[in-house]
Formats: sequence, C-alpha cells, structure tokens
Amino acid sequence: MIRSARPDDAEAVATVLIESRRAFLPFAPSAWIDQLYVVPGWTGKGIGTALLRHAHGLLPRPIRLYTFQENEGARRFYERNGYEAVDFTDGRGNEEKCPDVLYENAERTAA
Repeated sequence: MIRSARPDDAEAVATVLIESRRAFLPFAPSAWIDQLYVVPGWTGKGIGTALLRHAHGLLPRPIRLYTFQENEGARRFYERNGYEAVDFTDGRGNEEKCPDVLYENAERTAA
C-alpha cells in the first residue's frame, strides 16, 4: 500500500533514507541536510535551531546544504548558525530551476 507518511512513520522514513544511502551511494558524502522545514507561524521559536543542533551532533563535517537565493529567512538562519556561502548557481542544476546557494559548515561547535 502506498500512502503519505504520518508522524509515527518518522523513524522508519529516516531508516529508509539512511540505509538506502549507505547501500546505494557509499561513495557520496552523506553530510547533507536534505530538508529542514518548520511550520509557518512556528519560526523564531528555536525549533529550527534545535533540529540543526541535532543534525550537527550526528553528521560529520563539513555539512553542506542548499537553499534558494531568494529565501532570505533561511539564508539568515544558516548564516546565524555558522554556515558560509561557498557557491551560487543560476538554478540550471536543480529541479526547480531557481537560483540557489550552497552553504557549508565545517566547525564542530556551530549551533
């Protein structure tokens, strides 16, 4: 059966992602944050910072992530948490075709 994931599926979804990467992409760096979202109206309450801090405790350095250049809130958030912009693209390489920016955090103590 195919269905949308529910909150109680979070651990199983994470396991699928992690185990698939280990099995099929052992050659690729895994220190990426794939998605980080906070429900609108709940930003600015420390939730994103807590999620990022959790990721920092699990992932080897450097940690890399993309965000869209126009997403000024996300850019401020990542920069506030020790990330530096290391590359800007015109968006041709992403599925949304929107200009993005690659951020990197190499420090162990950030966030």
